[in-house]
Amino acid sequence: MAARRLDKLDALRAEIALLPGCQNLQVEIIELDVNNTSSVGPALHTLFSHLNQVDVVIVNAGVNKLTGVGKGQLNDELGLMQTNLLGAIATVNAAVEWFKQAGGGHVVGISSLASLTPIPKQAAYCATKAGFSMYLDAAAIELKKYKIDFTKILPGFVKTEIVDDMDKFPFLVSAEQAAREMANHIEKRRSVGVVPGYPWKLLKPLLANMPTGVWRYIK
Repeated sequence: MAARRLDKLDALRAEIALLPGCQNLQVEIIELDVNNTSSVGPALHTLFSHLNQVDVVIVNAGVNKLTGVGKGQLNDELGLMQTNLLGAIATVNAAVEWFKQAGGGHVVGISSLASLTPIPKQAAYCATKAGFSMYLDAAAIELKKYKIDFTKILPGFVKTEIVDDMDKFPFLVSAEQAAREMANHIEKRRSVGVVPGYPWKLLKPLLANMPTGVWRYIK
């Protein structure tokens, strides 16, 4: 596991060790800020080298912040781009380099249903996720010959600390439920996984053509 907050990783490693059957599970952690894109490859390859085998890499780095276009928040918007798009791309590259040498692997990218529909005060976030989704789709085609599979996860509204006041959003699910559904998509190596499956799997085809007026009711 790799993240900026090493204390959080340490706590998670301790929590994993308490789970049934996981007492002897090897859990390696490393401090990594994906915003420093040049450090991503060396750090992850160091982490991978400590493991006997790497089968799956989950690219989950992401931040969010409500931003208004033309409201003096350009730096915030560029920060979203740096983490959610450039940092994610750097992570995918590091994983692919490793998997090419290993003869195959599985890259999982956490995108968002926000990649499919414009959300007011989320223009930059939507753009980062749309860009990352397209990057994953193109990479999956390009790298199939190397036996590298891709899974694109499209979460809806999940109750985490990434955004305050999440309770106002529709079809909100807990982080635990979202994690279980994501794990199921990953284990089955699906190309796309919508979370939660209900109702977003049914609504997904409609999102790109949803009337923009709908979002006026979510403030």
